[in-house]
Amino acid sequence: MATANQLKMLIKSHFDDNSEKFNTVALQIAAHEAKLGHTNLANDLRKIIDNSKFIKPKLKNIDPNLQGLFLEVYPQEHLSDLVVAPDIRDRIIRIINEFTHKDKLFRHNLENRRKILLSGHPGTGKTMTAAIIANELHLPLYVVLMDKIVTKYMGETSAKLRQIFDYIEEVPAVYLFDEFDAIGGQRGRDNDVGEMRRVLNSFLQFIERDHSDSLIIAATNNLVLLDQALFRRFDDVIHYQLPSDNEKVQLLKNRLTGNLSHSDLKIILPELDSLSHAEINQACLDAIKESIIGDIELTNGLIIKTIKERRSAYKL
Repeated sequence: MATANQLKMLIKSHFDDNSEKFNTVALQIAAHEAKLGHTNLANDLRKIIDNSKFIKPKLKNIDPNLQGLFLEVYPQEHLSDLVVAPDIRDRIIRIINEFTHKDKLFRHNLENRRKILLSGHPGTGKTMTAAIIANELHLPLYVVLMDKIVTKYMGETSAKLRQIFDYIEEVPAVYLFDEFDAIGGQRGRDNDVGEMRRVLNSFLQFIERDHSDSLIIAATNNLVLLDQALFRRFDDVIHYQLPSDNEKVQLLKNRLTGNLSHSDLKIILPELDSLSHAEINQACLDAIKESIIGDIELTNGLIIKTIKERRSAYKL
């Protein structure tokens, strides 16, 4: 049976709408039941948790000319799952609030923020932000597959962009252009080609003319590569940074609830230098899984071991 503390944390995380913490505590309960010899119950709990995390992405069955350009995703992330600096959280909330009250703004001849550029180190929350905005606004999330848009044939890429923006006009949703620098690179660079200049010019025209009910989010890991003309076309530009010490502590607590003391944090924090939010989260999950599979205690040594493995994987 789950401990009283685990039950309290499970209920609290549910009402806090913190799915990451809820799943972590549920995994701890499954591990506890396994130690008691309740193997079937432990396996059932793990299956429920695994199934709840499964997101079914699928290609939208739409016009054959558009087939394969989008990935329709069903996001489950909530704002409470995102660990970022307070100013970034406030700006995301502002985007959500403006969309929610767009009719009120329209009555005063104002428009809500609809075109957002996110930049920053990989794993700092850009893609997750798009999913959260879609989920909080109860909108579909379409990930635009950049590798399917950019082709070697003259004029074809611009034609595909036109089709995408036509669809954005027709179907209200959140549209994520990930790895946006693939088409948003600076014009006039030494390695630039005429076709890509035309593609960027087309995108600038399409996004400027767009007055749909959709939200357009572009994300890049390389802000310096983007053409300066892009910035004034976006309603907001948000820069994501590697986690601060406070954010690192929150990430650890979200994943390792009930297992960390102040002294534990002092030992673990120095090991997290230069790791992104996603890398810290994955290192914690690695430690939890190793603890469950090996039926061993989740110690500082085990957590630091998986952190070092993660650092090694990213060659940091």
